[in-house]
Amino acid sequence: MIDIFKELKQVQELLKIEQEEDRQQYKLKALKSSITERKAMGLCWYPVVISKEEIGFGNKVVLELERTSDRDQLHLFQPGKTASLFTNSGSNSGERTNLSGVVLSVKRNKVLFATNKEDLPDWIDNGRLGVELTFDEISYREMEIALKKVQEAQGSRLAELRDIMLGVKSASFTNAPMEEIQELNGSQNEAVRKISQANDVAIIHGPPGTGKTTTLVQAILHTLKTQKRLLVTAPSNTAVDLLTEKLANEGINVIRIGNPSRVSDVLLEHTLDAQVMAHRAYKDLKNLRKTAEEYKRMAFQFKRKFGHQERAQRQLYKSESHRLLEEADNVEHYITDDLLDHVQVITCTLVGAANKAIRHLKYDTVFIDEAAQALEPACWIPISRANRVVLAGDHCQLPPTIKSLEADKGGLSTTLFEKCIERQPEVSVMLKTQYRMHHHIMEFSNGQFYGGELVAHESVHSSDLHGYSSLFAPGMAVEFIDTAGCGYNETEIPDSLSSANPEEADLLINHLSRLLQDYDEDDEVAPLKIGVIAPYRAQINYLQDKVEHTPRLQELFRKRQLSIGTVDSFQGQERDIICMSLVRSNERGEIGFLADVRRMNVAMTRARRKLIIVGDSATLSLNPFFAELLTYVESIGAYKSAWELTESLP
Repeated sequence: MIDIFKELKQVQELLKIEQEEDRQQYKLKALKSSITERKAMGLCWYPVVISKEEIGFGNKVVLELERTSDRDQLHLFQPGKTASLFTNSGSNSGERTNLSGVVLSVKRNKVLFATNKEDLPDWIDNGRLGVELTFDEISYREMEIALKKVQEAQGSRLAELRDIMLGVKSASFTNAPMEEIQELNGSQNEAVRKISQANDVAIIHGPPGTGKTTTLVQAILHTLKTQKRLLVTAPSNTAVDLLTEKLANEGINVIRIGNPSRVSDVLLEHTLDAQVMAHRAYKDLKNLRKTAEEYKRMAFQFKRKFGHQERAQRQLYKSESHRLLEEADNVEHYITDDLLDHVQVITCTLVGAANKAIRHLKYDTVFIDEAAQALEPACWIPISRANRVVLAGDHCQLPPTIKSLEADKGGLSTTLFEKCIERQPEVSVMLKTQYRMHHHIMEFSNGQFYGGELVAHESVHSSDLHGYSSLFAPGMAVEFIDTAGCGYNETEIPDSLSSANPEEADLLINHLSRLLQDYDEDDEVAPLKIGVIAPYRAQINYLQDKVEHTPRLQELFRKRQLSIGTVDSFQGQERDIICMSLVRSNERGEIGFLADVRRMNVAMTRARRKLIIVGDSATLSLNPFFAELLTYVESIGAYKSAWELTESLP
């Protein structure tokens, strides 16, 4: 029998190892580099100016910071990230020259920054200011707290859910009937039925293109018929935003906790801040804050030398300002509680479930999307507040990102989703009809990962490029272009783990360019979307440079119809055409990242109508997965030698 307490203790230790590795990597990137280098890494904006100042929740100062140079430079700032405002004034007074806080929102060249102070320090007015991301202790702290709660739970609902999800006790179900939902297919209806009958936990296993999000939304709508308040969560802001929009469009009263990763009218309207501002009592709150700000401003008129009378007057103004702000906070608490008492669905990230506005709440059901990409400790944060749990995801796609090799090998990448589906298989329903890809693109992954149970819907079953436009010749939706014997050897980049294969990249780009030579995207109602995927950053850089010098593709890239990136960057997306450069070509048969077959599953299943894979069969075939892939492409007539293409080049 599994010793779940020993297992949880091990997860706790691995989390500490991961935290330390994350911290060290941050120090290496941020603390040992210049401001210019940190800007290039996307960790810093410098210089910035304060374009607006206001009082936020808890009387803390909120600043709008605007960058005044390098305005188009890419960055990693996003809502919820911890950050620090700093000055380079070089003061020797011993006063702190940075101010900690949290990023509330990001709009192009402006960041809304919530400080942890009620008053700004004097150094704000000296020297040039910058803002930089700091190491995120908050997420690790909340995961640590949640793990401790799970380990210590006795005789509570959390203790029951822990024992069931980790396989010590069996999950239970009712026999309550459920009417079919017209919009869903058979396996999707089965998944919603499983959720409606589950007393403890249920899982939607959603392979690529099977409508996992659609099913999840319908399950939430069905659950709301019998339950009052639900929590819908996911590890990424992107997934939370998508679910928030879909639920709002269904007319659900939903509040998004935390700030969206992108700006849209629907998302902004459903943030807690926007809901507070729309509340009938907000006018009182605004007036209290405005009056408090006026008293504070009058108090700080007495800033330099002044006598006893002025000092007493200043103290009076400060006291009145403080009293009004406390009253404003009470009004804001009332508004927040009123909103949360009447809400149907709260959405947030996993760590966001511990947000101070909602951390005291309990939920009839907690839904966790992308659960197969979430660290187990992060999942326990919302589960610790749940009576019932629904997980959705696909453990045959990308696992969580782990920075520590030791933590990864120790098992931190094994998710709660995987443990639960393995130990309680009866709680899961796999969605079986896929609506994304041609059946030849689907079949290899289907056999490798999904037991051959997936079926291509008739709308996509034979949908190749010829079905899209008669300009494209009819034929197979899959091509494997074999570079074996061409001498296209990989090149390792010194002082990095990255590899490139320029000749393979040239072949891929030339082949794609030739495929699209007669295609005019302006003639089409829905222009083709194309993705180019490589497992190594060095190869991606080369491919991007090559596209810039290929007029046919450069135009598509400029119009954002063509994108180039890693497998991870394409997770959850789809393209009409996917081209994959596998890079590895050596006499040793080493394939590095390619051995992670789940990544290959994600890459191949992004394609809708055409999948082009370029690789060296002599290197790849030493791995069983790729040996079977080669057998498959030969069986459907999709195999081509690179010699065929190079000989046909002008």
